Amino acid sequence: MSESDGVDEVLDGGMRQSLMIASRIAETLARRRHESQRQQEHQDAQAAHEAQTRLTADRSAAHAVLAPVHKDQWWDKAQPHDIATAHAVAEGWRDHDPTALAASEKIRQEVLTRYGIDTHDVGADGAYLESGIQTITTEKARQDALDRSQEEARTAAAEHEKAMGMLAAARAEELRAQAATLAPEMERNLVPAEYLANPELAQALQTAHNAKTPAAVAAADAGVQKRLFLIGKDGINGPDIDQLRKETIANVNGAGDSHFEDPAFVQAAKEMHEAKLLAEGGFTGSERTPVEQRYQRAEKELFARMESVGREIENRVTGNDSRRFKDQGLKAESTSAADYGSAERQEAFAASLATTGANEIQVRGRSAAERSEGTHPRAAVTIGKGAAKAKKTRTVAALGAERVRSGPAR
Repeated sequence: MSESDGVDEVLDGGMRQSLMIASRIAETLARRRHESQRQQEHQDAQAAHEAQTRLTADRSAAHAVLAPVHKDQWWDKAQPHDIATAHAVAEGWRDHDPTALAASEKIRQEVLTRYGIDTHDVGADGAYLESGIQTITTEKARQDALDRSQEEARTAAAEHEKAMGMLAAARAEELRAQAATLAPEMERNLVPAEYLANPELAQALQTAHNAKTPAAVAAADAGVQKRLFLIGKDGINGPDIDQLRKETIANVNGAGDSHFEDPAFVQAAKEMHEAKLLAEGGFTGSERTPVEQRYQRAEKELFARMESVGREIENRVTGNDSRRFKDQGLKAESTSAADYGSAERQEAFAASLATTGANEIQVRGRSAAERSEGTHPRAAVTIGKGAAKAKKTRTVAALGAERVRSGPAR
């Protein structure tokens, strides 16, 4: 009996020990589970805090981007990229932030008003919106520049018109004062007041006004009559360049369009034109300057101005290197005076001109000038030893008849 009781005690002790071990294991597991749960809650709380911090920072940044859209000054200076960025931010936050929603509506109104684009059709595509605004902005800038240019042109035209009006008024006042001064001479020569706009006639009238003797008055009045005659032919403003060009090219060998870029040539052409008209009208000119002499002087000046063009062509033919001229100096000295103006030499010279690219008119003009220089320089120096023969002069009537038949002398 006592043996049986010992077994039971052993069994009971083992059972109690097992229960204690199991209890300790359960307690350890519970502590670990509780610690794990506590750590997870801490991590979740920390992640939530970090997420909230990031959200707050992003929201503040969005507010900073969207704040200027409510200011008109910003829209006046904003670039397409700035507008597209603000639109993208507003669209991204409009469902989460009241400020972004209000900014989105403001952007829509401004973009629609300023550029004609509805952001509802664009959505959140900022690149598409930027491209559209850039295109419209470029076109608007071009149109604004065109409008400014036109406005500046209108302003300049108005200022020019105003200045011309002031000049015309000043000129009219000047002519009225001049007409008052020259009234006796104008009345004597039947000169209309508007003819005073012709400077040559005004000068002729002033000369008549200043004349002191009857002879001087008569000579001055003759000058006035010449000017009245020319005005009757060419108008108050005289012949224009196109008229002079057409007449001169038709009557003067070698004259071309390029010569009329030279003011002195144009003046000589005008002098010759007026001398021809006066001769045809029966005017003789003064004793000191007959019409024939005036014509010849103008003709001489024309050819003198044309000579520079001919010399330029000749230099291209012969070369203008000074050292080359020096080397060939002695050879040129030996040229025969008889051969200097020969027909063979003239033909060779004309052929050489043709190879330089000169046109037919220039070749004819330079050849004519060369023929006029047909006397060898040495011969020209020795010719003057004998007494000069009296030169026959033509009458003004003969000059007028000749000019009518054949135009200006060549």
